[in-house]
Amino acid sequence: MGFSIELTSFASGPFIWRAQTGISRALFRGPYISRVCVSEIGQIEKAFFLPQNAIYFRQYKICPGKAQSLTSFSEHLNPGGASTGESTIQTAPKWKSAYNVGDPVPLFVNKIGPLHNPSETYKYYELAFCRPDQVLEERESIGEVLNGDRLANALYDLKFAVNKTRAVNCQQKLNKQDISKFRDAIKNDFYYQMYYDDLPLWAFIGKVEDENWTSDSKGPKYYLFTHVQFDALYNGNQVVEIHALSDPNHVLDITDDIDVTIDFTYSIFWNETSIPYRNRMERYLAASSLPILQQTHWFSFVNSIVIVIMLTGLLVVLFTRHLKNDLRKWSIGDEDEEKEVGWKYLHGDVLRCPTNLPLFCAVLGCGTQLLTMIFILFVLAFLGISYPHSHGSLSNSIFISYLLTSAVSGYISSSFCIQYSETGQETSTLLTGTLFLGPFLFTAFILNTLAAYFNVTAALPLGTIFIIILIYTLVAIPLLVLGGVVGKRNKYDIQCSPVAKKSPREIPFLAWYRRTPAQMFIGGLLPFSAIVLELHNLCATVWGYKVYTSLGVLFVTILILVLLTVMISVGLTYFQLVVEDHDWWWRSVLRGGSTAIFMFCYCVYFYYKSNMSGILQACFFFGYSFCMCYAFFLVLGALSFRASLIFVRRIYHAVKSE
Repeated sequence: MGFSIELTSFASGPFIWRAQTGISRALFRGPYISRVCVSEIGQIEKAFFLPQNAIYFRQYKICPGKAQSLTSFSEHLNPGGASTGESTIQTAPKWKSAYNVGDPVPLFVNKIGPLHNPSETYKYYELAFCRPDQVLEERESIGEVLNGDRLANALYDLKFAVNKTRAVNCQQKLNKQDISKFRDAIKNDFYYQMYYDDLPLWAFIGKVEDENWTSDSKGPKYYLFTHVQFDALYNGNQVVEIHALSDPNHVLDITDDIDVTIDFTYSIFWNETSIPYRNRMERYLAASSLPILQQTHWFSFVNSIVIVIMLTGLLVVLFTRHLKNDLRKWSIGDEDEEKEVGWKYLHGDVLRCPTNLPLFCAVLGCGTQLLTMIFILFVLAFLGISYPHSHGSLSNSIFISYLLTSAVSGYISSSFCIQYSETGQETSTLLTGTLFLGPFLFTAFILNTLAAYFNVTAALPLGTIFIIILIYTLVAIPLLVLGGVVGKRNKYDIQCSPVAKKSPREIPFLAWYRRTPAQMFIGGLLPFSAIVLELHNLCATVWGYKVYTSLGVLFVTILILVLLTVMISVGLTYFQLVVEDHDWWWRSVLRGGSTAIFMFCYCVYFYYKSNMSGILQACFFFGYSFCMCYAFFLVLGALSFRASLIFVRRIYHAVKSE
């Protein structure tokens, strides 16, 4: 049964298309495809990214409108009969490797898992693949273990620049239990991952023929791929690229539970390329500059810039007209005009010590630490130290930068606390060390227990847990204490006027739109609306298989978020002081951090719009999404308060000068 297909709004690039009679899947490999229709059979119901930036389709319905013929479409996408495959891998090197012809090239199998659930991955040999007599697990860094990688040796013998055709990997006897496991894996769209010369590659385990495609109409058929074809490219004496194709012409019907003996085979073909070894990442970089993705980024930028311009205009009016007007009325000394300037009467209360000072200092310390850590991560990314598919380097960078920035949190917390109290620095330092880490470790403990129960690779071994605790105890805690001691000795004066009264000034009744919930809504909605599109791309990277390479775009988005948070905080603080409400300390933190509440709500929306399913994936998604949004709450809350503090000091310093 043949069919025709229409592809619209696709980016230019090396697309590979494959469709075969009797196969209920059409595979497209390329950076991005926006819409696909299949005539005579149907419109695609599901479309999602493969690990190698491909699009995968499974179910079809009638597609209205025109469609190109199968032959012409195939020729258009694959001119010259280029080789096909399910995986295209381009990544930056972890180390420089050079080989002579016939030299063995390291290949490690990693993990398997369902396509839609990135957290639900299992060890490669959980299924009855060909395995060595002795499985040797590769020694991994903490970042690789945190990333869920479990590298092990394999039987594949892929020597440099040596072609092989239909080589037998092993002869495997599959019992009914093995067949059942393979069938369940194929039903859930399992893929497997390997690393060849530090290049990751993926391929599917099998395929499903839906009932409409089978001749007997007795239900879907499940087929296990028994042959893998590797297509490798080299430049000189270095491996540049490798593809893996699970050949649909060599399959085993595993619909029924019967014992069977099969041969797992593989082929490898080498071709020379002019692509330099240092440019193995360029395909991913090109994917981030596709026309459709650029349109999305430009729309996000224009949206953000419009909001920034509007808020800038508001603040300009605020400073040039209202504040100068208020200062002029105060300097004249007219009693009637002075009554109109209510915020000036708060000079004795506006810098009064906030309630729950140790906790407030801990929020500032944690927020500043996480902000410093984000800056360090961007620096490492721009220097090329952290990059996609780099064997857990991002996890390593996060872990190390958090340890080293513990001194920042201790210093900020203690130095701020000493301004208002001669005691309590120890409490604030202790809270600083646990305010973010406590909820994060509790969440991680629950998720690790759940992962161990389901036997997935996300479960951390006891040895790794012990090492992490030991490193934190020997590095982070001493740095935290050291920062607290230095902060206590480096007292600086933040008050521009003394507190005149022992009891605080009574706050008048406030309208609903001047209270904390309304200001949190305004203070969170505007920044969120400016970053929502980039937040979607970030979620697609963390919880999907999209590789985020637009670091410049992400960095500018963070800057816009910071700028909007600062501007809104200053404006809302002024409007709060105008009505003689001097309780702005905690409210400024809540206003800035409220953006994180909107971010978490969007994460919930993203989950229900995705194809993720199951209790394990749901717990991992919501658990780590909560931790990420909580971190942003602390960062933006600390930034918001700092901006408001500078603003308050500035205007009351002007009053004091008058």
